[in-house]
Amino acid sequence: MDIEQNLALFEDLLCCGSNIYLWCYDNEGNLIHSNCPEEGLFHSAFSFLGCRERALQLGQSGAQPQAVGTSLGLIWGIDFIFQKGKLQKMYVMGPVFSHNVSLQDIENGFRHYADEKISLAWKRRLLNAYEGIPVVQNILFTRYLLMLHYCLTGEKLNASDTTIQQSFSDAAPSDAKRDRHRVWMSERALLDMVRTGDLGYKTVLSDSLLISNGVPVHGNDPLRQAKTSVIVFTSIVCRAAIEGGLSPEEAYSLGDAYIQSAENAHTYDEIRAVPTLMYDDFIRRVHKTKKNPKLSAPIAQCRDYIELHLEEKIRAKDLAAFVGYTEYYLTHKFKEETGYSLNDYVKHAKIQRAKILLRGSSISVQELSERLCFSSRNYFSRVFSELVGCTPIEFREQR
Repeated sequence: MDIEQNLALFEDLLCCGSNIYLWCYDNEGNLIHSNCPEEGLFHSAFSFLGCRERALQLGQSGAQPQAVGTSLGLIWGIDFIFQKGKLQKMYVMGPVFSHNVSLQDIENGFRHYADEKISLAWKRRLLNAYEGIPVVQNILFTRYLLMLHYCLTGEKLNASDTTIQQSFSDAAPSDAKRDRHRVWMSERALLDMVRTGDLGYKTVLSDSLLISNGVPVHGNDPLRQAKTSVIVFTSIVCRAAIEGGLSPEEAYSLGDAYIQSAENAHTYDEIRAVPTLMYDDFIRRVHKTKKNPKLSAPIAQCRDYIELHLEEKIRAKDLAAFVGYTEYYLTHKFKEETGYSLNDYVKHAKIQRAKILLRGSSISVQELSERLCFSSRNYFSRVFSELVGCTPIEFREQR
């Protein structure tokens, strides 16, 4: 693929919507080129505010595309080019604000930086330029970052593969009222994944992130907004985990620890990782409580494999190879320990996922049958009716 041609087209597309600039850095953080007319100012902002150093750390650790932010509310999206496992280049998109900020917000944000690093003259230059910095909702910026990654690598990622969405601090989009029902359905799906301890939550999380950024809160302090939203999200996930079987003692202790982590954060970069780590931690703990202690390790591994690959074709021979059994021995051993044939267990697991998606998204029955790898919509509907007692459409309408 022609990376330079792709990037040129991507730059043109970005400029059609707003002034979002693209930067290229080498593996030591030296600027190679950009299309920003205020190159000196924003390059120094990227450096002075600690984002370039953080980006290099992420690149050297082999990170996926993600965003780094500052206490001023500025956000940069970053993707990496690797060669033989080593960082070669960094592509940076931005800066943008993820929400409306005032001059006072920016002044307050400067308190987190040492005065000796940033001169008063430079602060004034940035304050004078702030009105020209676009405000881009995290949902849209996530899409831009995924597009950038595709232009660079040809790889298609989900929203949950990036960490830009983790600030949970955006104001509600202008058409939020119109989508309240979709947001509510999405929240139900997220919490159902916690209640069931479903390890294959990433697709649902990705779908949710492209509908809503999280809990919308408003205030004069952007960092405080992010903390408040993380606290709310942690609280509802904590309660869903208790409903899923996690003990209140463990759930509340875990929730308190993540809330304290959010409170201790001094920058967006510090708080950004908390929600996804917390969500994954609660799901894995609920999953652990639901494990059958009577299952042998290979059969338990098969069960986990099935849950993680519900959106793929799951074949007995693949599972047998996964645990080192013959296909004949695995099918008999699985039925002996679980009470289900392997095929029936896969069907039950897929239909359980289908129920969550029917309750928590507007996905069509046709798309759902394809996502869960049923041979046809009719076959999916027949299996669903046999196990649930009604058709997928009837199930959705009842709820």
